[in-house]
Amino acid sequence: MSSIDQQFIEYIVKTLVSDPDKVEVQRDIDEKGVLLTLTVAPDDLGRVIGRRGVTAQSLRTLLRALGTKNDARYNLKIVNNDGYEKPERVEEVEDDTPAVETDDEPATEVEEPEAEESVENESEFTEKTKKELEDLDDLDI
Repeated sequence: MSSIDQQFIEYIVKTLVSDPDKVEVQRDIDEKGVLLTLTVAPDDLGRVIGRRGVTAQSLRTLLRALGTKNDARYNLKIVNNDGYEKPERVEEVEDDTPAVETDDEPATEVEEPEAEESVENESEFTEKTKKELEDLDDLDI
């Protein structure tokens, strides 16, 4: 049986999303308070978060109001379940090139462009910009 806070978040989120059957709310209690973990379909994640996180922040505000009534501290965690997994850790290799290591793959080195190429590209860009500015100066306005 789910608690009132789970039902509350479930009800609100199910009205927002296009696939309400995929909405799941898990409830965990620890020393910091009540943690509600929200999982939705990957297509609905943007709707739940909203532009610049406004919708997610509104959900958290409503939970804070519910917490005031119930003398509890609520936290809402929205889980991204679209299959993307962040790398677990980043290690430094002997030549100061960062390497990314996960459980599935060994560490791979990240190649950085050589300094000479970037200086050459920068000088080409500078010359092109100077030429364009000279052309603009020639215009009579």
